[in-house]
Amino acid sequence: MKVLVTEYLRIDLDRERWECRACEGDLHDARDNYKRGLLVYNRNPEEIHPPLLDTSKYSRTYSPNPDWCRILEYYCPHCGTMIEVEYLPPGHPPLHDIDLDIDALKAQWADRDEVKVPPVGKYTPAPRHSHAGHGH
Repeated sequence: MKVLVTEYLRIDLDRERWECRACEGDLHDARDNYKRGLLVYNRNPEEIHPPLLDTSKYSRTYSPNPDWCRILEYYCPHCGTMIEVEYLPPGHPPLHDIDLDIDALKAQWADRDEVKVPPVGKYTPAPRHSHAGHGH
């Protein structure tokens, strides 16, 4: 049974694995932090939020100070889809933001049929109905 967790992240309860929804790639053990299975790009916050004021004149420029803030971008190692972004102080470990009770999820989904949800980007819309003879 595959259960959606975020827009680009799901959990395969049968295998107890995190998966990327964009490419269906296997990421990591579901009983651990999914971020351990992702590629990490440690971004300079000034690249994302450039100063709005002249840095030669002002010490506070409405741009995060890289001495106080870092931006971590997490990507699927199989397809490169960005799965998560977090702002942290330098030296702080990645957040463990999703901690699921796998056994409780298995019990909750045990009596349900497989939910057919296509991976991201593989959605095929239902055919449109013809409204022949209907005019405005």
